[in-house]
Amino acid sequence: MDHDKLLRQQLAKMIDWNEAHADLSATVHDFSTKLRGQVPKGLPHSAWQLLEHIRLALWDILEFSRDAKHKSPKWPEGYWPKTAAPPSDKAWDESVKAILKLQEEFRKLVNDPSHDLFKPFPHGDGQTLLREVLLAADHGAYHLGQLVLVRKALGAWEG
Repeated sequence: MDHDKLLRQQLAKMIDWNEAHADLSATVHDFSTKLRGQVPKGLPHSAWQLLEHIRLALWDILEFSRDAKHKSPKWPEGYWPKTAAPPSDKAWDESVKAILKLQEEFRKLVNDPSHDLFKPFPHGDGQTLLREVLLAADHGAYHLGQLVLVRKALGAWEG
C-alpha cells in the first residue's frame, strides 16, 4: 500500500470536503443578493467579507506553497475586502469561482508526488506543503462555518 499516495488523496479531499460540514457550494447556494453585504447584529463580518477573506487567504497560502518569490499581503488589510457589500453580483460570483479554482490548483499541487509533503520550503520559517494544506483546509472550514452562522443570523439558512 502506498502511504504517500493515500495521504495525498486524503489531503486533496480535505481542501473542500463536505463530510462533516457544508462545503463552499452548499454555503453560497441561493444566497440572496440583498443579504450578502449585511453584517448581522452581534457578528463582526458580512458574508461578502468572509467570502473574500477565504479567497484572499487561500490564494496567499497556495502561492506561498508554490512560489518562493511570493510576497504575502500586509496583515490585516490585505486579507479583507474594504467594504461589507460586494461591489456587484459579478464580484460575488467571481470570488466563488476563484475559490473553487484555487482549491483545484491546491489539489493538483498536493497530488503531485514531485512535491515533498514533509520537506521544509527553502523560503519561510520551516513550513512544509503538509502544513500549508492543513492550514488552508482548517482556515477555509473555520470561515465557512462563520459564513453559515451569518446566513443563519440573517434567516437565510435552512440546512
